[in-house]
Amino acid sequence: MELKSNEEKITRALLVSVDTGEYDAQASLDELFELVKSAGADPVLSVTQNLQKIEKGTFVGTGKLAEIAEICESQEIDLLVFDSELSPTQIKNIEAETDVRVIDRTTLILDIFAQRARSKEGKLQVELAQLKYMLPRLTGKGIAMSRLGGGIGTRGPGETKLETDRRHIRRRIESLKEELSDLEKHRQMLRSRRKKDGVITCAIVGYTNAGKSTLMNCLTDAGVLAQDKLFATLDPTSRALKLPSGVTVMMIDTVGLVRRLPHHLVEAFRSTLEEAAQSDIILNVCDASSDEARTHMQVTTDLLESLGCGDTPIITVLNKCDLLDETMLAQDFKACVRISAKNGTGIDELLNAIENNLPVRMKRVKILLPFAQAGLANEIRNKGTLIYEEYVAEGLSVEAVVDEALYAKLAKYECE
Repeated sequence: MELKSNEEKITRALLVSVDTGEYDAQASLDELFELVKSAGADPVLSVTQNLQKIEKGTFVGTGKLAEIAEICESQEIDLLVFDSELSPTQIKNIEAETDVRVIDRTTLILDIFAQRARSKEGKLQVELAQLKYMLPRLTGKGIAMSRLGGGIGTRGPGETKLETDRRHIRRRIESLKEELSDLEKHRQMLRSRRKKDGVITCAIVGYTNAGKSTLMNCLTDAGVLAQDKLFATLDPTSRALKLPSGVTVMMIDTVGLVRRLPHHLVEAFRSTLEEAAQSDIILNVCDASSDEARTHMQVTTDLLESLGCGDTPIITVLNKCDLLDETMLAQDFKACVRISAKNGTGIDELLNAIENNLPVRMKRVKILLPFAQAGLANEIRNKGTLIYEEYVAEGLSVEAVVDEALYAKLAKYECE
């Protein structure tokens, strides 16, 4: 009796890029390698074609496409991944010539997001982005898939399967938008509640795989999945962080970014990304050990500007500095906090930077309130951070962190 293995075969992928000079094609292709590996495939080879403009029919031209077909046959390629968005016609022509399944950069990123989404909102956002991308790319089979009418005036091709599919997708898109709108209202209520309660929020943003989740775990013991792969986590996580002064801030981890992030995803995840726009402080985390560090930082900066974060204090955080020597750091980067979230180095400087950028200046005080002024203790509990209180013979001994306005009322009761 022959036994067959149930092991799933790893997809062998060939990566294809066209360099027209519009952007750094090699850097984008390197990132595509990481994306393919994150999706669970094996990027076997890559092919780059230099063109002045994209070929409308085949994307790379007929000569290069014939070469790609030969590579696919000789290397047993299962999947072609193109580093740009493809039109339905291009996908059809390439698949007809190579007899290999074809996807583009956007489809690949959407697939990774679909794998990583865990929360209800995250799954809805990914599905919405996928359907919006799929809708203009539906192709049918003409009359062979039509519904024929049976009465006078209804004979002929009738409504095609393609049209019914499009109508179904449009209905689903509207339904997803309504569900996400309800979730966005809930998110807005949470933001309003935080503002009302005086909760200070600090958002962690940055390029994917920059170490945001590792930093979140280091600061708050959040237990967020942290792996060396792109988009290891998608769903935002919120945890409380108590600063050395006693002030508590709400840390929010946001979705990672990549260059040329599909606009469908930016639109679908806008409500999540707006957590950064609504925050009091933003930590722009960058992998300092990457050769593309400055480019990664610029991608994040551009997105923050598009979200209207110009007036929000932004702290530039260079992570993985343990992988670089001091001379490189001093030469390439200035006006930033240098840390290693994995080793815990530089965290004290980061906490001090957060405190220095708090929207309201806080002060730690020790006071002795007379019994007649015990009502001020309740104001401290509501507006400040109470660290310690004890009734003594002279009154109420209190240690707390308060803002400047409340401190003005308490200054005369301050003690050593």
